[in-house]
Amino acid sequence: MELAKNLTFFEPVETVMIIYTPPHPPTSIPVVDLDPSFSGGPDGRSEVAQAIHRACRETGFFYVKNHRVPDVLIAGQFKAARQFFDLPLDDKLSIHMKNSPTTGGYEPIGGQILDSQDANAEVAPPDLKESFYCGLELPPDHPFAAQKMRSFGHNQWPPGLPEFRLQMIAYHAAMRELGDRLMSLLAMSLELPDDWFAPFFDLAVGTLRIIKYPPQTRDDVFNQIGAGAHTDWGGITILAQDDAGGLEVRNIAGEWLEATPIPGTYVINLGDLMARWTNGIYNSNMHRVKNNRSGRDRYSIPFFYGPRPDAFIQPIPTCVDAAHPRVFADCTASEHMAEMFRRSYGYAYREGAIA
Repeated sequence: MELAKNLTFFEPVETVMIIYTPPHPPTSIPVVDLDPSFSGGPDGRSEVAQAIHRACRETGFFYVKNHRVPDVLIAGQFKAARQFFDLPLDDKLSIHMKNSPTTGGYEPIGGQILDSQDANAEVAPPDLKESFYCGLELPPDHPFAAQKMRSFGHNQWPPGLPEFRLQMIAYHAAMRELGDRLMSLLAMSLELPDDWFAPFFDLAVGTLRIIKYPPQTRDDVFNQIGAGAHTDWGGITILAQDDAGGLEVRNIAGEWLEATPIPGTYVINLGDLMARWTNGIYNSNMHRVKNNRSGRDRYSIPFFYGPRPDAFIQPIPTCVDAAHPRVFADCTASEHMAEMFRRSYGYAYREGAIA
């Protein structure tokens, strides 16, 4: 079986603080043109899928261009982010994420520790950023909302920004559409039918986050950066970043590279759940943020797209054979995400409660 040859296993989560060292200039983060997947027919889709396969094996990170998300919608999202973070602190704290049974809302500076993925590690300082989360808007009587599934319903919206909710909902919908296209191409890249992931994503987890990183100074705590070295947790991440720079990714050689902002592109990376699903064939690699060059605030907008919470995750058939047996235990998507949440925030999230 071709896919299982030269298998690179997914490395376990690192549990020691990673000391910051300067990155190298970018040399191996590919740009994948999605246009043939829209207009090139089967051959065009196959071409894009092959490019994605190479990127997922080599880096786990890649840019996409010609993604068909309107520029005006992206600009509106960055405008909404700036307006939100300019609100008085008390207004933002009134919608703290701990007030929501599905963790939608505001996360203040120092609220998360990403470096080491273990909030009990003590040696890792908290991240130097503030953020806002929202999930899919659902009516209160929807089963996922009623069960208080994370990222479904129970969003909190800031006071004094009447257009903010509409912008977030519109952008969330555009990201789900792009996410579905990427999952279809990922399926093809794994020699699967293009709709193989569809049943797992029919009511997918889609967490939209806006983040503000203040400029860093020499007075910061030792090894404290905007976002500590970490892997993402779920399926795929679709990231819009401004032109301030600061995102750095680690390649398979262990080198840190600058993920330089490229106008008109999104940065795509795979999360731990996708690495688990592919039995380690695809990489979920480390990345971090240090806003120490721009001298101004940095804004980024990640969208975390993963399978529905009750999806049963076991190795994809094309990623396992007799010579390369499965290396991960079965789990539901919800069980996997709950453990990642506990490691990062220091308290356990379970469906229906925060403890």
